[in-house]
Amino acid sequence: MASHAPDRFLRLNTVLDRTGLSRATLYRKMQAGTFPRQVKIAERCCGWRESAIEEWLRNPMFVSADGTRPCRVG
Repeated sequence: MASHAPDRFLRLNTVLDRTGLSRATLYRKMQAGTFPRQVKIAERCCGWRESAIEEWLRNPMFVSADGTRPCRVG
């Protein structure tokens, strides 16, 4: 039986460290829909799903804003 680690939430500084993006570029990419969106964790706390960031790092050109691969036609 394979163990499956639960998805973790990453905070802004961790995401910036892992991606190498600046804060402005990260938010610009989110606005453009080319970077996964934040998830609200608590009233004043947001983060990104680790799985969405890892997917973006594997292939940043083909990840939609919700962290999933968009459908490709043709």
